[in-house]
Amino acid sequence: MKIKDVHVTVVGTPWRDLTFVELETDDGLTGVGEVRMVNRTETLVACVKELGPRHVVGLDPFNVHQLAWLVQRNDYGRAGEVVQSALAAFDVACWDLMGQSLGVPVWQLLGGLVRERTPAYANGWYQTDPEPALVAEKAKAVVERGYRGLKLDPFGAGNLGISEAELRRSTAIVTAVREVIGPDVEIMLEMHGRFSVGNAVRVAAAFEHLGPAWIEEPVPPENASALARVQMSSRIPVATGERLHTLHDVRPFLELGAVDVLQVDLTHFGGLTPMRALSMWADTHYVELAPHNVCGPIGTLANVHFAVATPNHRILEHFNDFADSWVNDLVDVPAAVGEDGCFGLPRGPGLGARLNHDACAEHPATGGQIALFKPGWEQRLGSTP
Repeated sequence: MKIKDVHVTVVGTPWRDLTFVELETDDGLTGVGEVRMVNRTETLVACVKELGPRHVVGLDPFNVHQLAWLVQRNDYGRAGEVVQSALAAFDVACWDLMGQSLGVPVWQLLGGLVRERTPAYANGWYQTDPEPALVAEKAKAVVERGYRGLKLDPFGAGNLGISEAELRRSTAIVTAVREVIGPDVEIMLEMHGRFSVGNAVRVAAAFEHLGPAWIEEPVPPENASALARVQMSSRIPVATGERLHTLHDVRPFLELGAVDVLQVDLTHFGGLTPMRALSMWADTHYVELAPHNVCGPIGTLANVHFAVATPNHRILEHFNDFADSWVNDLVDVPAAVGEDGCFGLPRGPGLGARLNHDACAEHPATGGQIALFKPGWEQRLGSTP
């Protein structure tokens, strides 16, 4: 079996573009991968179209380590967000092809069954109104839907610092949510890399009594020693990783003990192949994985397959029940969160889903962007989420 062609489809939503990459083989199979690229979708598509003929066409899809070597080493350039995202789309599509050709689900190839139910937490549910009572009502609906965890960013636009008035407003939002959902539902507190070390510690202290499951990206993502200072100064677990793209990027965070929950994004990290290595490496440091997932249905399915086979996987992020739920119509068998707040076990061969091209064609690219430090971002004003 050899890959004979690469196809790219971009689907647009008001705030994100979803890029699907299909690999067609000479024996009639088609594997699919997906990436939600932040602000650089056209750059990603160009990269896929450049790397596809060079490294993917003619490849046996079982040779995923060879593919990674060709993209990361043979091209003689340092792999970053764009290259690793293109590689992830190829890699996931290759695993899909492997599963289809053998008639087994991808999770069986990744090491077999660890869990049948994958816990999920909700995102994309809260960003329309900054009033605490209204956010709390939305949180109540999340819990009624079955979720036992939810994430929110209660902070407005800002960079490194935060005023006392803004901190009080942000705390009031999370307090209102906690009062509505009770003590047993997890709250993941998103900081989006906003703060300096001192301000991150100050902010964490203000929320400690509300029992967050973690504080996420409290400082910008580049400096592991800065994050370690936050981790050592706070009693709340620290999560980070969505803007780390290679195993080498992760190394200082693990070696310094700077992270309690690692959130690398499978679709920006080179795919399922390096995620397997990362899970075992993280386990030697007693670090849990809770992958970042802002994908549509294919990227989410890939994440569920990974979770099923990974012992130190904690929980999976999910947007698609609350933000653009129609994206589930883009495939024939989407992953779904049940009444217990968990994804079920995928049963079909490969990833277990095929792309619906007619549905994709109804939603052309929008160029949706994130502008985190622009006032109003938390209300999705304009093109921001």
